[in-house]
Amino acid sequence: MRRTHRYNTKYRTKNPPLSKTTSTILTIIRVIFGAVFTFSGFVKVIDPLGSAYKIQDYLIAFGESFGTTLFDAFIPLALVLGIIQSVLELIIGLNLIFKIRFRLTVVLALLFMLVMTPLTLYIAIANPVSDCGCFGDALVISNTATFIKNVFLLAIIITLFIYRKKIHPVFTPATEWLVLLLFVVAGTWLSVHSYRHLPMFDFRSYKVGVNIPEAMEIPDGYPQDVYETTFVYEKDGVKKDFTHNDYPKNDSTWVFVEQKTTLVSKGYEPPIHDFTIEDEYFEDITEDVLSYEGYTYLVIAYDINSAPQKELIKVQRLYNKAVLSADTKVYVLTASSDDDIEVLRGNTGITYPFYKTDPITLKTIVRANPGIVLLENGTIKGKWHWRDFEWE
Repeated sequence: MRRTHRYNTKYRTKNPPLSKTTSTILTIIRVIFGAVFTFSGFVKVIDPLGSAYKIQDYLIAFGESFGTTLFDAFIPLALVLGIIQSVLELIIGLNLIFKIRFRLTVVLALLFMLVMTPLTLYIAIANPVSDCGCFGDALVISNTATFIKNVFLLAIIITLFIYRKKIHPVFTPATEWLVLLLFVVAGTWLSVHSYRHLPMFDFRSYKVGVNIPEAMEIPDGYPQDVYETTFVYEKDGVKKDFTHNDYPKNDSTWVFVEQKTTLVSKGYEPPIHDFTIEDEYFEDITEDVLSYEGYTYLVIAYDINSAPQKELIKVQRLYNKAVLSADTKVYVLTASSDDDIEVLRGNTGITYPFYKTDPITLKTIVRANPGIVLLENGTIKGKWHWRDFEWE
């Protein structure tokens, strides 16, 4: 205690205290910035695969926008980049709240915002991805709102940078380094643990307890999507748009060219709006799966090529037991091609059928490949990473 007192006294001698009003304002904006970064970092730290998927979306979108394959080289690094970014955000947030290595943290935060603010401006204008993913799945905001948020945070961090020498530390340097190390270790452990298992908090629409059919419904009175259909006809080399009411139905001098459908107004979008299951004959069996009153295991293997083959072999045990059961069914859902499935069958000898679902949907349902979801009458009763599931 005596040592800390001498350290703080020496620091305050070099940096006279601020006025009470200024100090209060700086404390408020410091905590606000720190809280935003802590929240943003934490929700991504516990969902490293979600962060990796979003980074992949960015890299693919940028490659298409700029017409280059340069960004493709970073796609295999998406998971590592996602963990580094999320842990960095978490550490910056906690450091600012508790004034740990404050000057260094302010510089890092300023550099971070000087990169992210112009980037989010471009994203708000070009709209290469639907949302920034800055708060993971915990809080989805538009690209425009993200840019506005970053402008606000940039103003805060510039202010803190200006006053960085006037804000005194609470702990000794040795204690600060120890706490910083603790933050780094804790953040990294949380991220790696969540990757090897499942996120400790599930912010997605497919969390345990959700009834999927109910989550797919549009409640009465809620607006639905409104579309406008126009018909393009051509006459004497001139094309013209018509509606249902005025198109030249009985005028053979007009030649039909194409039909265009445009979204006029966006209606209510239910929490789950993209869940479909197709069998090998491309028949939609979604309703059959969700309406089954017994137990239904959905084994989610969105990419069988990157899934551990030994775990896909274990699925056979679960499937064989379900065949002999009177109240249990098993569906293995994938987005892999039929060719990949046949190669897997030849290599492993598995016989269970595969059903097709959109890869983004599968990645959203469970953060594992393969992952297991237990349904009862359409309600999610449990979710497991393959490392935590008892196949017997």
